[in-house]
Amino acid sequence: MHRPGLDPAVAEVRVAVRRALRGRTGEVVVALSGGADSLALTAATAFEAPKHGLAVRAVVVDHGLQDASAQIADAAAAAARGLGAAASVVRVEVEGGGGVEAAARTARYAALLASTRESGATAILTGHTLDDQAETVLLGLARGSGAASLQGMAPTSERDGIQVLRPLLGVRRATTRAACAAEGLQPWEDPHNEDPAFARVRVRRTVLPTFEAELGPGVAEALARTAEQLREDADAFAEMIDETIEDIVEHAEAGISVSAAALAANPAALRNRIIRHVVAAEFGTSLTRVQTLEVARLATEWAGQGPVDLPGCRARREGGRIVFAAG
Repeated sequence: MHRPGLDPAVAEVRVAVRRALRGRTGEVVVALSGGADSLALTAATAFEAPKHGLAVRAVVVDHGLQDASAQIADAAAAAARGLGAAASVVRVEVEGGGGVEAAARTARYAALLASTRESGATAILTGHTLDDQAETVLLGLARGSGAASLQGMAPTSERDGIQVLRPLLGVRRATTRAACAAEGLQPWEDPHNEDPAFARVRVRRTVLPTFEAELGPGVAEALARTAEQLREDADAFAEMIDETIEDIVEHAEAGISVSAAALAANPAALRNRIIRHVVAAEFGTSLTRVQTLEVARLATEWAGQGPVDLPGCRARREGGRIVFAAG
């Protein structure tokens, strides 16, 4: 008897999840919204996890931002149970500044982290895809926020001591939709994903398709590769910074000091990262590029200029050192 082969989209999602689960123990939490990406992820995790001796819990966060959100969340949880995963719904209130998107993300992660700790799970899996990665890189490029933003999302990161896994960063959104269709799963279509009031939606619906039309296919994949390469560079820089700081940084009264000669001797990319790292570590604030370059001039273009006022501190030249002290 001929047995139908496994659908290619289902296979691709399962392979991605299998790699992320390798070597893990206990229970994992899947962040499930009911959309195609998280639904395909939940299906693949429910299929793969038992092979690794893992339990799976889908957590659906109801933000209460839309009509019938409670029913939508309950339906998503029911779909997860139908796939063989445990499931729970967490209702949250979305409040705070920075816009609805940012406030919803904050509330969502707080709920996911709390559920993960409560269940004793070892990691959270999210359904971010290659398309999400490409959109993140484009948004970072538009903001001009430097290499840190252009790195996009890492396949594995940590949030408040809990590992966050993104198995689908190499999988296209079209593939997750195809996987849902092949498995007879009906994803929920979030109307916010069609609302041009959100910058990410404009990138998804207008900017990326225009790039693809004008420059040819493969733009999203190229942006994702760029993010991966920048993360590799950032990891290398982080190691270099840790090694360098041990030799050139000393504690000073009410702050910290850095050798001006050592800063000047380093390449600009490393010099600027050291300055930003020192200020962030000591005073908990971030510097703009303009502020960073002004501090760097105290080492590279020293001509007796006065101190540089920074968020939470002040940098000044004292002999052969640059001293950062509380402002």
